[in-house]
Amino acid sequence: MVMDFSEQNNIDRQYYQKDFTSMKVLLDNIRQSFITGKEIKNIDCEINYDSSFSYIYITLFQEGLQPIRWGSNRKTLTAAINRDIEQIRQRNTYPQFEISNPEKCRIMIEYITEQIPAKLNEIKYGTFVPERFEPGVTGLKLVLDNTNYIYTPTDAWVNSQMDLKSALNTILRKTYIKNITNKISERIDILRKTPHECFIIKSKTFITYNDEVLPLYRGNILREYSTDEIKKQALSGADWIVKNQKENGQYLYYYDAKEDNYIDHEHPERTEDNLYYNDLRHCGGIVTLIRAYQLTKDEKYLQSAKKGLDFIVSITKEHDIDGETGAYVFYNKKAKLGGTGMILIAMMKYREESGDKSYDEYIKKYTRHLLSRIYKTGEFLGYYIHPKFQNGRPLINMSDEERRETFSFYYPGEALLGLALFANYFKDDEELCQKILEKSKLALDWIVDERPKIYSDMFTALPSDAWLMQAIEEWASNPEFQKDNYINFVLNDAQTMMDKCYTKDDSPFIDYEGSYYYNYGDHFYPDGSRSEGLIGAYYLAKKLNKTELADKILESCRKTAKSQMVLFNDDKNNYAHKNPSKSQGAIRFKATRQWIRVDSIQHVACFYFRLYFAENGIEVK
Repeated sequence: MVMDFSEQNNIDRQYYQKDFTSMKVLLDNIRQSFITGKEIKNIDCEINYDSSFSYIYITLFQEGLQPIRWGSNRKTLTAAINRDIEQIRQRNTYPQFEISNPEKCRIMIEYITEQIPAKLNEIKYGTFVPERFEPGVTGLKLVLDNTNYIYTPTDAWVNSQMDLKSALNTILRKTYIKNITNKISERIDILRKTPHECFIIKSKTFITYNDEVLPLYRGNILREYSTDEIKKQALSGADWIVKNQKENGQYLYYYDAKEDNYIDHEHPERTEDNLYYNDLRHCGGIVTLIRAYQLTKDEKYLQSAKKGLDFIVSITKEHDIDGETGAYVFYNKKAKLGGTGMILIAMMKYREESGDKSYDEYIKKYTRHLLSRIYKTGEFLGYYIHPKFQNGRPLINMSDEERRETFSFYYPGEALLGLALFANYFKDDEELCQKILEKSKLALDWIVDERPKIYSDMFTALPSDAWLMQAIEEWASNPEFQKDNYINFVLNDAQTMMDKCYTKDDSPFIDYEGSYYYNYGDHFYPDGSRSEGLIGAYYLAKKLNKTELADKILESCRKTAKSQMVLFNDDKNNYAHKNPSKSQGAIRFKATRQWIRVDSIQHVACFYFRLYFAENGIEVK
């Protein structure tokens, strides 16, 4: 059942529009107290302090230093704040903080405003109830052996966490339970069997920013949608990709802003000299830069894109296809359909923007390879080489079981988009174009009509095949491909996406609007990847002169764009990063996770670019 949270949301929204002058005065006084060592007298501000449960936390942040934090509960607000200052000033690293320089040392104050009794086993994550743990918005308080252990809401942001298990472990590492076992699940199980009290807590938080004071929500700042804002964020993301490109053409694949390292959370055992890299996501980085060039005409983006193309050429292998040469991308001992599909997309977009035809032979070779991977039924084969099948040899003759085990849900959409771009814009090989038209119809019919029957287990309540949505949008430029089954696939998926977006007043969290969910009550998905499919549906509706539908989709795109603004890093919200200058301008994975990957930038930035073009009536390919 969808609930109405409109009244509470209106209160929360109005709160963030208030004048926080009194909080600025308080934080200025706190800074002066740190500098002089003199206590603050008679604090008068809007903090509603309840000494029966309220804690006041003060944290110092400065680039290159571990934050210093202290939290106190005293009879009065003034006493609690002075206690925090006193304890922080006694820390060994305190002299390293340039406390008198607000441009370098930032001060955060967080105070608990509410606590709700909860049984540990009854804390929820997927439903909107008072006992819900919501990363960054609610925290936890445990009372164990008459001692309070607190995980404040902003701990999720500062510690790059977004689940209850991590929050509990953060608390338990402060208790004797940490000495019993290193396994988190065992620590939590011990806690459950040990007498304790548990509370869900809420707080209010402010942080200094130069001469300002910023109210925080989920440890982050709230942003409003505007075309200028999405342009700024998209270009900042593209600039981050360019800035971090290596000499061999690779982009910086992954960056953990909390730990200031490059160790991918999906491959944590890889060493610094053998980090994981992904060819598909690399190509997504190239596409991002070409979109940036479309907007700015700045040659730096094309130059970086060309270096990226050359890297893929360096990992390309050729093979014979009925007397002609085909080529595929081979990386990590695999030749993925999506890898070759993505480089075809990137090369075609580069060709159209730059006029550079030097990659034309590669474009044709990649195209031949993709066509050769369409099975007689129309099914695209997900892999040409996979080390787990047929001893890593090319997968020419595959059993039904092998086809199923190597099937990819996303790769066919990437391949079909690459083929569509070739068919629509590569006019130098009509014979190859004709083959593409014939085989792509077969592939599209299969993927739209047969895939849902054969691979029904791969479909989720929230549609996810944005590449296929974009491919059909591109194919629809050709009247022969304006078939109802293709068009309905895109528009139906778009409608489901819009139906599965939180609205302004159907969640208790004011940054949920426009974000996606599988099931109502899920933690929100501010998802640029799906949004690329949604904006593709807008362009398809425009192409088909479905004006009313296009306007409806565009309005939904604006809302989902706003939801993704929580992912952007700038100098206002990267205060908890070890190296803020390194993370600035990037776009993260999740609301409270501090992980950045080239495709976390790509999906959001490319969505923003296309949305910006739509908002401003800019015609681009």
